Amino acid sequence: MSGMSDTGSTQVKRPRRWRFVLLLAVLVLIGVVVVHLLRAKKPPRAAAPQVVTVSTATLGSMPEVLNELGTVTPTATVTVLPQLSGYLTSVGYREGQDVQKGQFLAQIDPRQYEIDKQQAEATLAKDRASLAQARADLVRFTQLNERKSIAEQTFADQQFLVQQDEAAVKADLANIAQFDLDLAYCHIVAPVSGRVGLRLVDPGNYVTASSSPGIVVITTMKPTTVQFTVPQDSLASVLQRMNGGASLPVTAYSSDNSKEIATGTLYAVSNQMATSTGTITLRATFPNDDEALFPSEFVNVKLLVDTLQNAVLVPTPAVQTGAPGDYVYLVNTNNTVSVHKVTLGPSDGKNTVITSGLAAGNIVVTDGTDRLSDGASIKAAAARPASGGAAAEAPASGAGAASGAQGQHKHAHGSASSAAAADAAS
Repeated sequence: MSGMSDTGSTQVKRPRRWRFVLLLAVLVLIGVVVVHLLRAKKPPRAAAPQVVTVSTATLGSMPEVLNELGTVTPTATVTVLPQLSGYLTSVGYREGQDVQKGQFLAQIDPRQYEIDKQQAEATLAKDRASLAQARADLVRFTQLNERKSIAEQTFADQQFLVQQDEAAVKADLANIAQFDLDLAYCHIVAPVSGRVGLRLVDPGNYVTASSSPGIVVITTMKPTTVQFTVPQDSLASVLQRMNGGASLPVTAYSSDNSKEIATGTLYAVSNQMATSTGTITLRATFPNDDEALFPSEFVNVKLLVDTLQNAVLVPTPAVQTGAPGDYVYLVNTNNTVSVHKVTLGPSDGKNTVITSGLAAGNIVVTDGTDRLSDGASIKAAAARPASGGAAAEAPASGAGAASGAQGQHKHAHGSASSAAAADAAS
């Protein structure tokens, strides 16, 4: 009986053992599959190309212009001061009137100076009579001296007396000339042509020689000048052009830079540099026939120094500045972009000169650069030359719409683009 029970228990244990082994194998297989799935790399997802606007670098001319702030400075500003003292009896001008050189302005009471002149004329008559008497005596003394009838000393004294009377007559004539000048100073006239300002002294006031604030201020209106400063780094090119005999045109714009006021030419450069600012003062002359430039007015000045010919031009928005310095996104033949360092030249706001780093015919990105990085794929919305007109603007508007649709990603991609540009340039 015992033998049969041992055999039955062995048969029961064997099926249970096989089931356990089978379950363990299934678990191991499941674990291997899970580990394989977790370790398997997902296939790279291809990034969609960015829609951008592009433009072609072209050859063209670019004016080299200096934009500065200037002040309208009249060629002459004269404060008319009285040359002598007296009561102001009349004023012969109207405030704000244009006057010509020599025109009557004001009158000082001349009566005292007329009396002084009459006294000087009386003294002159007296001294002339004395001189005539002395000369007559000298004639007689000369005859007596020839006969040795008078002492030599008496004859010499008479000669000296004649010389003294002649000197007295000359002094009298000088006094009369002085009083004539005083009478002329009583009649005040305009020393220069220009426009008078507001009246500074009313008739009836007592004025003194060179008294402040004067009688009136006269300012020349036309022609006029504009005075402005340029940095010392730009002085060499200006002097080179002026020394070569070139006439550099200067254009004056309103203070808000919205309207052209007048055109003139540069004619003077100061002889010293301002050490505190590192600038030098220049002066341009303007005909100002319409009197559009008003004295002491602030204006914006554009000085055309030179015009670059056959320069490589790209639209200004294509130029980026970051860690690599100045760069552009150059479009490659496989519809990708690469960061390309460039050296900049003058710019007129719309286009910028590339002195090195690009050639005519290269295609650069002008809009959508904030979503790009080195090697990024792109889809060009339009290709237009740097000097493209209205016809080239139409496709660009479509690209602008595409870039606006992705404007919400601008800040997220901007930092990544700069970092990628820095890595590519290094």
